[in-house]
Amino acid sequence: MKLKDDEKAMLSGEKGLAVQKAMEMLVRYGEALGAETFVNTTNVGGYMIADLKQKQRVGDFDSIFSDLSLDSDERVVFPKVAVPSCQFETSMDPDHYELIGRTREEYELYQENIRYLASLGIQLMCTCTPYLVGNVPVKGEHCAWMESSAVAYINGVLGARTNCEGRESTTSAMLTGKIPYWGYHVPENRLGTHLIHVEDSVVTPEDWGLLGYYSGKIVQEKVPVISNILTVPVRDMLKHFGAAAASAGGVEMYHIPGITAEANSVADAFGKKKPVMELKFGTEEKKYAYDMLNAIGNDDNVDFVMLGCPHYSMDQLWHLCRLLEGKKIKEGVNMWVFVPQAIKNVAERNGFRKIIEDSGAVLMRDTCPALGRFKPKGTKVLATDSAKQAHYLPNITGIEAWYGSTEECVDAALTGKWRGELK
Repeated sequence: MKLKDDEKAMLSGEKGLAVQKAMEMLVRYGEALGAETFVNTTNVGGYMIADLKQKQRVGDFDSIFSDLSLDSDERVVFPKVAVPSCQFETSMDPDHYELIGRTREEYELYQENIRYLASLGIQLMCTCTPYLVGNVPVKGEHCAWMESSAVAYINGVLGARTNCEGRESTTSAMLTGKIPYWGYHVPENRLGTHLIHVEDSVVTPEDWGLLGYYSGKIVQEKVPVISNILTVPVRDMLKHFGAAAASAGGVEMYHIPGITAEANSVADAFGKKKPVMELKFGTEEKKYAYDMLNAIGNDDNVDFVMLGCPHYSMDQLWHLCRLLEGKKIKEGVNMWVFVPQAIKNVAERNGFRKIIEDSGAVLMRDTCPALGRFKPKGTKVLATDSAKQAHYLPNITGIEAWYGSTEECVDAALTGKWRGELK
């Protein structure tokens, strides 16, 4: 790779051992990708959470993350991060650690880990949706983010530039402010590849999840361009679309002409290129996506309702509370709602937390079942309004799953029965 003077200084150890190890990692990473240069970043989102086995095997946090995040056999002492950096969602809600099956020892390790991250200057947003709680990158800004749904959102909706990074590359970027210039940092790679013409109505969050899931299945890791959207979607619909597309196929970038940041028209989205494939999303395609997401649902007796993947916004909590207020979750059904801590704080002030908890549901923070790999004890059948969770949780936890609207999920929580259907 062609290194600038400051990058050479980092690699030679002038900035300390930790920065040197980080730059060594990034050079190996960049060379493997075929990148020729680095780009500066001042917006990094990563994951530096250790589990109990790692703690017992390796020891202190500097040793753990030297091994896990810098691929270093040599222990390095981590300095404060060099650029603004945040922790994405974590493996635990510390307020409900026993409910999700964690021990006191795991809870204490988690709290120690969080204090360690704070000491490094890492912002403890602890969410898959940093853009809901203050980290909103601008068009053209080079970032280094993990979390597939967040990457799809800031690339597509906002026009920021990132690839879907990993633990090692984001930790190294935190220490150096550098990331390889390749993939979606490069303008021509952000152009559309597939044109999907919408022929059926796409107006509800559920519809946007189905459109996203179908798009991901078809284009895989390419760049879909969605045309003929007649109603401007709200933020949470686009959040849902990107999460579904990323789960089904690895989509990190997309265009909706006239709505997303980088394309006012279909021609803008493709530049001088032509689509490699033109497809439609009509009644048959919507049914295909719906059937795929509900393929592992057979038993209509629901005992777990999960909402908040990606993490719910205040608007979504407001809508949920209108559905729940004055009602009670059926005995034997668990309903868990996931948000960032910052939104939980506002929900407390607004009275939303009380409405949710008075119904018998639980408002959780900083984690989700797919990442934390947990579920209520004895769970057999899930209902969710998240295409991402419907895609992942059956494989991770061995349960059945139903995908539908928020209203259908609340109905399942109140009755214990799944009565959803494709609309």
